[in-house]
Amino acid sequence: MLIERTNTRNWVPLFARLAIFLSIFPHGAQKLFGWFGGAGFSATMEGLSKGAGLPMFIVFLVIIIESIATLFLLIGFLTRISAAAVFINFLGIVFTVTIHSGYFMNWKGEAGRGEGLEFFILLFALLIILLIRGGGKFSLDALLFNRPKTTLSR
Repeated sequence: MLIERTNTRNWVPLFARLAIFLSIFPHGAQKLFGWFGGAGFSATMEGLSKGAGLPMFIVFLVIIIESIATLFLLIGFLTRISAAAVFINFLGIVFTVTIHSGYFMNWKGEAGRGEGLEFFILLFALLIILLIRGGGKFSLDALLFNRPKTTLSR
């Protein structure tokens, strides 16, 4: 089910993949590489494990999912698996951090007030598209998994 054919004529997953990549990958790159003003791998591992009290394994998964899984989404590789990983990652963020912040994002940057759920609703909708439809047009999945099945003949 997670690795199956995708409709190579469907443009919707392509746009969903691009939107997710452009929204999430920069955060992963901050955590993994220190790009875009981020702390980098070691500092993120330490900060989220000590500061947020997360187990090191979970912090490692967050870093990998937000960077590598979103890169996989960009190229449409293992799209359903990558989308599931991103979905679970952000579900964890919603239930541990965001759920008490209300619906709206903190547009005014009010101190002590977190971001609301509205961004996550859009993110989850895009991820569900990929879980259902796969990588779609211009995906590596289409090249790898849409090959016609051959039968061996004697």
